[in-house]
Amino acid sequence: MRTAIDEYLKDLEKDLFKLSDMVTTAIANSIEALKEKDVVLAKEVRRNDKLINDLRLDIEEKCIKIIATQQPVATDLRELIAILNIITELERIGDYASGTAKIVQKLGDSELVKPLIDIPRMAELSIDMIERVMKAYANRDEKAVLLINNQDDDIDDLYHQVFRELVSIMIEDPRTITRSTYLLWVAHNLERTGDRVTNICERILYLITGEMIEKL
Repeated sequence: MRTAIDEYLKDLEKDLFKLSDMVTTAIANSIEALKEKDVVLAKEVRRNDKLINDLRLDIEEKCIKIIATQQPVATDLRELIAILNIITELERIGDYASGTAKIVQKLGDSELVKPLIDIPRMAELSIDMIERVMKAYANRDEKAVLLINNQDDDIDDLYHQVFRELVSIMIEDPRTITRSTYLLWVAHNLERTGDRVTNICERILYLITGEMIEKL
């Protein structure tokens, strides 16, 4: 029985890391599409969002099957619950990337109202947080999780900076309101991505310690 459940959990972790890679690729491609005004790439990001959703559902079904058939002990059950929550957060992050790609399609070849400096930096930080949190998950590294969680403040700071700049641009020239609002939504998607990663941090700490800490 023990060998069987260990194999199931190993298979689940493999799927979880595949899902994480798909999500970080979606973020990177959505921002690349924005920078290059690449509507074709944006459409690809939106198509691939269905693959992310499908994999999330597949992982969820595997977790439920293990719970129903393998009688997991407390530590295994904690891991399964953590995985179920992590895949939900990752799937939502994928939705944010798809939302950004949709904005790229709406913008088309319109001129951007400001240079893209802070928004790509927000994307880089978001991808870095996801990659590091998944490594911390694999290593059950409590200290690394706490450090990753603090990085969300950097994303929030960049978001507030972008928000202020775009509001100023809209006030100075009302003709930019639509295009500025689109960029504001992109920044908001990335800010929410950081928040979702902090939720993953909470779940990994729960897995490691058995305690659920809602505010890190």
